[in-house]
Amino acid sequence: MPAGTMHADEAVIDASLVRRLLAEQFPRWAELPLERVESAGTVNALYRLGDAMAVRLPRIAGGADDVAKEHAWLPRLAPLLPCPVPEILDVGTPGAGYPWDWAVMRWLDGDLPEPDALTDADALAADLGAFVAALREIDLPDGPTAYRGVPLATVDAETRSAIDALRGTIDTRAATAAWEEALAAPPWAGPPLWVHSDLMPMNLLTRRGRLTAVLDFGTLGTGDPACDLIPAWNLLPAGARPLFRAAAGADEAGWARGRGWALSMALIQLPYYRTTNPVMAANATHVIREVLAER
Repeated sequence: MPAGTMHADEAVIDASLVRRLLAEQFPRWAELPLERVESAGTVNALYRLGDAMAVRLPRIAGGADDVAKEHAWLPRLAPLLPCPVPEILDVGTPGAGYPWDWAVMRWLDGDLPEPDALTDADALAADLGAFVAALREIDLPDGPTAYRGVPLATVDAETRSAIDALRGTIDTRAATAAWEEALAAPPWAGPPLWVHSDLMPMNLLTRRGRLTAVLDFGTLGTGDPACDLIPAWNLLPAGARPLFRAAAGADEAGWARGRGWALSMALIQLPYYRTTNPVMAANATHVIREVLAER
């Protein structure tokens, strides 16, 4: 779990603050049991409220607009997706010294998948591929631009800077070569499609090895669907990747860009979180190893 704060501009959030916010804005829920959820999430703090709800509060200004985005789009996307997604029950506003909007959500049960402990990797690969494919098929106009729905070149400078920061930690020559191969892939030439764009293991719930819910749509929007292929390397073993790719409908160029997104995210995350979030750092190390092993 995160060791203290992860970001320079992170808000101080504790149970006392959440209690005050609930008492001020949603007194009907203020006396329910409240328990912090230990999570490796980097943008939001999460508290379980009673048996059936959760309170989610952005940690940083960069996540402050996510509540409104999810509140606007999730009710429209949810009926079109093959598994449950978060349902916002009500939106809180700044108060009690807390500066941003926050949300009370319906609690979703499940287990977080771990790359080295998957019960049925092939079934999970098929489930994830079906979810990605369903998102691609959604026809809802005027969606926002997805956080990672943009060309890979957008993060070239940040990725190369991260590679420099990891000298002595990883094979930087191999990482640079893998990154340049991804940049050389043909760009997305189709219309912007709906994507989640942050399908990390901590944003997935499973039960007996099968996908039961997808969480945290703060980065949702439309763009290049390749960014939703990252579970191939951050979660699934090599043997299950073809099943995921087939179910997701990824062509060769999209697969190469998806590998590039997985690598870039991991390279940037590792130096940033290696002393503050061991779960994120471990997954970043896993991704780098898996991507370089394919070369």
